[in-house]
Amino acid sequence: MKKPFIAGNWKMNPPISAGIELAKELKKSLFDFRDVEIVLIPPFTHLYLVKKEIEGTKIKLGAQNMHWEEKGAFTGEISPLMLKEIGCSYVIIGHSERRKYFGENDETVNKKARSALLHGLSPIICIGETLEEREKGITMKVVENQLRASIKGISEEEILKTVIAYEPVWAIGTGKVATPEIAQSMHAFIRKTVQKLYNGSVAESISVLYGGSVKPDNISGLYAMPDIDGVLVGGASLKVQSFLDIIQVAL
Repeated sequence: MKKPFIAGNWKMNPPISAGIELAKELKKSLFDFRDVEIVLIPPFTHLYLVKKEIEGTKIKLGAQNMHWEEKGAFTGEISPLMLKEIGCSYVIIGHSERRKYFGENDETVNKKARSALLHGLSPIICIGETLEEREKGITMKVVENQLRASIKGISEEEILKTVIAYEPVWAIGTGKVATPEIAQSMHAFIRKTVQKLYNGSVAESISVLYGGSVKPDNISGLYAMPDIDGVLVGGASLKVQSFLDIIQVAL
């Protein structure tokens, strides 16, 4: 049976000292958790120290982004080899904020996802529609096109190491959240698309996460949905108790 999957995306927060303290406090409560896949995803500057803090636990480390090349003249970028060496297991690819503010598109997402897999990292590929696209009634088309383009050329063996995160852009950092029913319908649609591209076994095996203003007070409804395998948590992962409350519902 699939483990619930909870990833905490710290985004560009907090200062290093506070980040280490956050990891330390989470470790105390999560030291021996085995029935949930828990991933901490801090800024690049925090990765080494957070990894040292969570060593010996079941907590995994992830990065918020990466370049698709192993090395080279790419000032300001981080390579998959660097992430692997520092101890990352996961990397977020194509978060809506990367698409919105930094010009990422399905082509670059695909290049990054394939590079991550090549170097032993599991990509968390983010897809989702804007409010304008939802109001136009083209949500399904947008999400399917993003998914197909993002995983183009990824083998069956590789897709089983990949995580898909549905994050409606209109719910990122806005306090709005898709109702459990909306989220479920999209997750079921994503799983059906994966089935068409691969097969039923793959579709059932991969983890499909929900991301978008996830908090302790809305997590129960989301977890109750059959096709929601976990969550990509933003602001609520920066507070020890709120993150623990979200995890506790998954157990």
